[in-house]
Amino acid sequence: MSSEFKRIVPDNAKFEKLGSGCVFLEGPVWFAKEGYLLFSDLHDNKIKKWTPTEGITNFRVPSGCANGNTLDKQGRLITCEDGSRRVTRTEHDGTITTIASHYEGKSLNSPNDVIVKSDGSIYFTDPPAGIVSGRAGKDAKQELPYCGVFRVSPDGKMLTLLIEDFDMPNGLAFSPDESKLYIDDTKKFHIRVFDVKEDGTIANGRIFANLFGEGEASAPAMSPSVVAKGVPDGMKVDLEGNVYCTGPGGIWLFNPEGEHLGTICTPEKSSNLAWGDGDWKTMYVTGATRLTPPNSSLYRIRLNIPGIPLP
Repeated sequence: MSSEFKRIVPDNAKFEKLGSGCVFLEGPVWFAKEGYLLFSDLHDNKIKKWTPTEGITNFRVPSGCANGNTLDKQGRLITCEDGSRRVTRTEHDGTITTIASHYEGKSLNSPNDVIVKSDGSIYFTDPPAGIVSGRAGKDAKQELPYCGVFRVSPDGKMLTLLIEDFDMPNGLAFSPDESKLYIDDTKKFHIRVFDVKEDGTIANGRIFANLFGEGEASAPAMSPSVVAKGVPDGMKVDLEGNVYCTGPGGIWLFNPEGEHLGTICTPEKSSNLAWGDGDWKTMYVTGATRLTPPNSSLYRIRLNIPGIPLP
């Protein structure tokens, strides 16, 4: 879509398949010190691990139907458990602490994706996918009348509802200076951007970009054929402020002004992505084809601009 795309994505860039035989992958997160990747196999109720020497192995079974993952400032794993309807922290000794499970006395829907701000506050999206799919249990009911985006205070004592007017909030990411928060809406096929206030709340929401397919003037209905092509889901930002979001056909790349520079065409439908390796220029991508037998795969590709690093 733009000549700028070639500065960011090398002409000779190719996807490397790191492993296959999975069901529906999500939530990749790179552990820089240890040199490995954790990611969720959402529909198989597992968190899996990839290392260059051992390939893909199981890290946690069951996982509470883990979805999005990230690291906090102490390098601890933060996980959205879609089935358990909570956000957890894995301590350094392996024990699991619940960070958020209820708001105003009502169960969360099914926390989906999560990020951590430099002050230690945690932001996560809460659509009802785990309830609708049955991963939260056949008798699970939606108790909150909205699909919210929440913030956990740095001390972990306060859970704040930031916004509640999304149809299906999913991936989220900060700009490099954390002055802006990007949140995509899977059903509306767009990304919204908000100004981040000094107290960590958000304001001035507006449409940043649309991820409509070719020839579509508005968000398509969520039919199986549309979903199979890819939807707004995982999202990341590089050090220059460019935004990467899964969508129809692959990973859509936008500059900080919201201009669609081009799409990185993925080998299969992609669900999420993460920066990794020593220079943070490798993008790890999770596949989500949901074939029978299971055959979703984990990939990586080298790009020119480093992503925002994790601890």
